Amino acid sequence: MATVLDPPARTGVLGRLADAARRWRDNRIADPRFQAWATRFPLTRRIANRQGAALYDLVAGFVYSQVLYACVDLDLFRKLQAGPQHVVPLATACGLPPERMERLLQAAAALDLLKRRTAGRYGLGPLGAALLGAPGVEEMVRHHPMFYRDLEDPVALLTAPKGSTELAQFWSYVATGAPDTEDAARYSELMAVSQSMVAAETLAVHPLDGITRLMDIGGGEGAFLTAALTATPGLQGIVFDLPEVAARATAAFALKGLADRARAVGGSFKEGPFPPGADAISLIRVLYDHDTPVVRDLLAAVFQTLPPGGRLILSEPMSGGARPSRSGDAYFGLYTAAMTSGTPRSVESHSRLLAEAGFTNIHALPARQSFITQVIRAERPSED
Repeated sequence: MATVLDPPARTGVLGRLADAARRWRDNRIADPRFQAWATRFPLTRRIANRQGAALYDLVAGFVYSQVLYACVDLDLFRKLQAGPQHVVPLATACGLPPERMERLLQAAAALDLLKRRTAGRYGLGPLGAALLGAPGVEEMVRHHPMFYRDLEDPVALLTAPKGSTELAQFWSYVATGAPDTEDAARYSELMAVSQSMVAAETLAVHPLDGITRLMDIGGGEGAFLTAALTATPGLQGIVFDLPEVAARATAAFALKGLADRARAVGGSFKEGPFPPGADAISLIRVLYDHDTPVVRDLLAAVFQTLPPGGRLILSEPMSGGARPSRSGDAYFGLYTAAMTSGTPRSVESHSRLLAEAGFTNIHALPARQSFITQVIRAERPSED
């Protein structure tokens, strides 16, 4: 979503003419008589049908999501990984009547999650196979029911008081900074599995060559730092997160044989201070969880912690700003509304906040898969 930090749209003669042209176009499209004509006229029929199909997909989108959730919940994709199966054995394995199983299989095939094969069998479709290769997506799908319950009344959600939603209760550490042990385990596990895709994208666009010690603030169980250490021989690392989470990161590093290169320090970034010694700091999916005053304080603390010439790596979902995106503005815009904390910010908004904190050489790096994450690099100026 555009934020209050984004500049207002420019106005002027050309802007007013463009607005008038768009109003005329929108009024025509909104006229049922024009719609009926456009679907008949050969030169506009394809456009009208494409728009109609896109609108239908928006109306049916929740149903599509629930088809995906049913497939994940029944573990259908793994059941079909070895090859296509008939309806009856699948129904038996999933505990469903065969006719209901076939209804779900048909729906999944319509969405390219599955494919109908010969002799009434069903196998993996391209999207179902892709999901098996991205376990973070599967865990997010399992996590979505509470988000959907908060979305039951989306208008009410937009005015929900802080901490009042189910999703806010799940991510209670964002507000309190002190989850209990069970909360810490739940959110750490979810972040760990989903972080692998974010880590791969981040490290692909920003290799860590030349960095000696990286501190990952809010790094959970160390998923990103583990990926960074694996990809960068000789790199040392620190995870800074809440004490309950840092304890889990310490155990994870030991289990993966990284105890000699990585350590975890417990604390709250709302209180500080951060441990010294890192020449680079990463904030991976941290800022969008928090409101702007918290973000300003965090960036100021990061700036003070880095040595002159030190680097900040910021990676998270971002708003498209003047060109809204489906992932940043639609999905994460509503997701953070359900958290009742934070917002996806545009590259321009991030850049202004970074500059306010004193950072220079601020660059948005070209994204390979912007729906997963976008990356900004910034530096603390070198002293003369």
